[in-house]
Amino acid sequence: MTTPQLSAESRVAALSDMASQPLDVLVVGGGVTGAGIALDAVTRGLRVGVVEAQDWASGTSSRSSKLVHGGLRYLYQLDFKLVAESLRERGLLLSTTAPHLVKAQPFLWPLKTPVIERAYSAVGVGMYDVMAQWAHRGSVPVQRHHTRKGSLRLAPALKPDALTGSIVYYDSRVDDARLVVTLVRTAVRHGALAANRTQVVGLLKDDTGRVTGADLRDLESGEDVQVRARAVINATGVWTEKTQSLAGTGGGLKVLASKGIHLVVPRDRIRSEVGIFLRTEKSVLFIIPWKRYWIIGTTDTAYHLDRREPVADRADIDYLLDHANSVLADPLTRDDVIGTFAGLRPLLQPGTLDGDDSKSTKVSREHTVTEAAPGLTVIAGGKLTSYRQMAEDAVDFALGSARAAATPSVTARTPLEGADGYHALWGRRHALAAQSGLSLDHVEDLLDRYGSDIEVILGMISERPDLAGELQGAPEYLRAEIAFALTHEGALHLEDLLVRRTRATYEHRDRGLAVAEEAADLASELLGWDQERRSAELAAYEARCRAEDRAEGILDEVEAQGVRGEVGEVTPFIDVAPDVQG
Repeated sequence: MTTPQLSAESRVAALSDMASQPLDVLVVGGGVTGAGIALDAVTRGLRVGVVEAQDWASGTSSRSSKLVHGGLRYLYQLDFKLVAESLRERGLLLSTTAPHLVKAQPFLWPLKTPVIERAYSAVGVGMYDVMAQWAHRGSVPVQRHHTRKGSLRLAPALKPDALTGSIVYYDSRVDDARLVVTLVRTAVRHGALAANRTQVVGLLKDDTGRVTGADLRDLESGEDVQVRARAVINATGVWTEKTQSLAGTGGGLKVLASKGIHLVVPRDRIRSEVGIFLRTEKSVLFIIPWKRYWIIGTTDTAYHLDRREPVADRADIDYLLDHANSVLADPLTRDDVIGTFAGLRPLLQPGTLDGDDSKSTKVSREHTVTEAAPGLTVIAGGKLTSYRQMAEDAVDFALGSARAAATPSVTARTPLEGADGYHALWGRRHALAAQSGLSLDHVEDLLDRYGSDIEVILGMISERPDLAGELQGAPEYLRAEIAFALTHEGALHLEDLLVRRTRATYEHRDRGLAVAEEAADLASELLGWDQERRSAELAAYEARCRAEDRAEGILDEVEAQGVRGEVGEVTPFIDVAPDVQG
């Protein structure tokens, strides 16, 4: 089979194909849930289209804690069903569907009291381990207990008086945006039609009031496309109510938006061999190691402002620094922060919340699927880890029990693009480095970003040796990765390249501005931008960076969001539905 391509050309062709004959399923939303639904539906043999108003993973699904986890805190809330589901899905990703993207990660849980807390925590983590081993034996190691001395040997960064000992347990981490793009590419490999930067501006109905398709607006060209579908599935996260209101019905789901922000600090600022897990007065805090930096997060606060581009403000940053510093011997300061990102969690809102609705951590994280109108299925809630189960449930619901039973989901045994052959290539990584002339470091990075699709990238380099060069200002990436993003991963704008195909926007203090010119040059060549378009893309990205810089210094959330809101999207949303808040 040929390597699936998401490109400017394939996107236009997909929209044309969607309009040419009816779909079985039209999926609205290109985050992890929508991408997972598209893959689930197409691998059942259905004719499927998936559209996203902005870029793939541009919302919540590129702004998470980047963890694939069972939800240890939900175990202490006695939500056994949610934990069991998440641990099963974590095991599938690690062992079968995405071993190139999802990696086991140890976390150290500092204990403050020597007996009661250790016993209480050991029971909880022990249940977590038992449930994980029952779901996927051997996918991650089981817990280990450590004395204070042993804990400080693993994590010298911790204050000696911040713990009496620790438990080290395992979860997993993932590049969330890359997971989404990989899901879309896998769906396309199996026949799905995919178009980003395409907004649903209306829902079609027949004489009985059944939803039979959608009016789409190509935000790149401004052209309208009408698509017929036997079923429409709304998977738009925090935009759920806005999208379902296009059906002209009061039915559907209510979604509460909760803001979570994360900080990025250099790898050498925290001396530890393991991640760190802390329970806070409101939620939990993770200090998560990546190859070149740490991600610290997250907050969890009710959010009622503009949902398009949430940002980290000064109060958010100070909150995370204070909590991280409660256990770190060498305190972090604002000067240590090289990047931030903020996202909105779509939490199910069960009607009117009792009392103070700012306590969003009490809202269930379990997903719900319902029918907002005949022909319109809506799914909301859940979390990244459980995307595959959510997708299966949504497609089952849309098809109905009889048809779903006749064409059951196969995604639990369907490897994602790049997974097949990954382990063999990893074993050959030294040989690949020698053959390609790339450093071992770059080969390992490519394998963990693209899996077996590294062969496509190495082929591109073979044809164009200049693509082997490191990006100036972000040497952890190769020029070939920008080219691949444009020809195979659906990137259409400079923002797509620097925010979601790479992470230059938060991995470097300059938000990737040093990379922007070189990336724009490659995009100009491969997408045919003229000088005017190139200049406009650079100006738009620079304006975004300036606005986010300003927002980080503002204490008031309303003011910070106002600053960010002054800079619009590169392809602005069209306001076609009533302003609905979750």
